[in-house]
Amino acid sequence: MSSCRTRRLAAWGSRSPRRRFHKSGRANADMDGCTCSAGDLAQKARALGIEDATDISRYGAGHINDTYKVETAHGARYILQRVNTSIFDPVKLKRTILRVTEFLKSKGVPSLEVVAYENPWRIFKFLEGYTSHEVVSEPSQAYVVGRAFAKFQNDLADMPGPRLDEIIPRFHDTPDRLRQLDDALRADVKGRAASVAAECAFVDARRAQAGRIVSLMASGEIPERVTHNDTKINNVLTAPDGTAVVVDLDTVMPGSALYDFGDMVRTATAAAAEDEKDLSKVGSKVAYFEALAKGYLEGAQFLNEAERANLVFAGQLSTFEVGVRFLTDYLAGDTYFHIDYPEHNLVRARNQFRMVESLESQAPAYEAIIKSILEGK
Repeated sequence: MSSCRTRRLAAWGSRSPRRRFHKSGRANADMDGCTCSAGDLAQKARALGIEDATDISRYGAGHINDTYKVETAHGARYILQRVNTSIFDPVKLKRTILRVTEFLKSKGVPSLEVVAYENPWRIFKFLEGYTSHEVVSEPSQAYVVGRAFAKFQNDLADMPGPRLDEIIPRFHDTPDRLRQLDDALRADVKGRAASVAAECAFVDARRAQAGRIVSLMASGEIPERVTHNDTKINNVLTAPDGTAVVVDLDTVMPGSALYDFGDMVRTATAAAAEDEKDLSKVGSKVAYFEALAKGYLEGAQFLNEAERANLVFAGQLSTFEVGVRFLTDYLAGDTYFHIDYPEHNLVRARNQFRMVESLESQAPAYEAIIKSILEGK
């Protein structure tokens, strides 16, 4: 046996035809799903102030919260949602959502508008005229993603205290993710450890660098910031005039801006889906990285020197961390991420590790791109 030593859909505006398969940051929602009847939903909408609902239907394909679109007699539309309390602490989540949305509103920043919030149910206004995409299909979209999340971080940089709640404690603590992997390997509840020797060797070869960002934060070289923690393109809605709104705020909490950027690199520059089996198709696209970095750095004027110096590494680390999580779940019996077949999480882990290799091999080119953008060339 090799030694591995010691995820909700942002359903607020019009969606593109493709639906999200799963959320890499959080667990299956099936354990806490809603089985409400149409009458129950209409009653819940009335209790939350929507008296004239004419149709309430499932909306999106999220696996975390139960989400419905509400049509009304007067033409207004809303999103009715039941929070998955097996994933989230509902009190902390409500406090965070209200603080963040009210602060952004006070600054005149377009954001989600809460109509009513009575745990575990909440209603948001439907963002009319906004659209989103499920995948980044051209560099210009990568630019929009980078710029939108940089603005989001910047808009929340001066939010007054107290410190936001940690909605998911130690969410981006890569050494702790490795500890969980090691525990799963030792337990080997499904007898799968012998089949992942190559993956464990891959992890061990990179273990020494896994704590870099956590250590830099602990030393104070990298500051704690308000971060989104699910920086995918389908969490950015855009209006025809180019106005962008960042949605799906359920994982907004204290963290490092580097992990937000790193997950953008992982998702916005990927040449293939994260469960693509043919690893020859997996890799990071240079043109997309350049566009993403340009959009992000134009808006992220708040970054300090240590953060800028670790942007390229952040992409590698974030991708590595997600791969470790997939591998852990495979060893643990697929208890966290939704799967479609028994080897699904292993396929994902191998895919993400191949993406890490691509990012590592292109690191010199990516560092040159960052340098050029920062120097204004």
